[in-house]
Amino acid sequence: MRKVSVDKLEPGMKLAKPVMAASGIALLGEGTELNEKRIERIRDMNITAVVVEGVATQVVPKEEMLNRLDARFKNVEDKPYMNMLKKAVKEHIEGLYE
Repeated sequence: MRKVSVDKLEPGMKLAKPVMAASGIALLGEGTELNEKRIERIRDMNITAVVVEGVATQVVPKEEMLNRLDARFKNVEDKPYMNMLKKAVKEHIEGLYE
């Protein structure tokens, strides 16, 4: 799932969560495939973003994320628990880019 701004919606995308009106009524259900008409309808409702199926694209390169991780843990490298935490976060970051 990924949250997408309405100005980036494209025909063929599928909703991962329903589009709800301010009153709480579902206007478009989960699994609805978007087309031009539905996208225009969403825009007309002043909705800013919707959740669609698919994996979010990473905007920061993997190497930069790993460098940021190293910088954050630089001052606590001698602490065993912090190394375990860093390793877990590193594995998570690497999984995001697969």
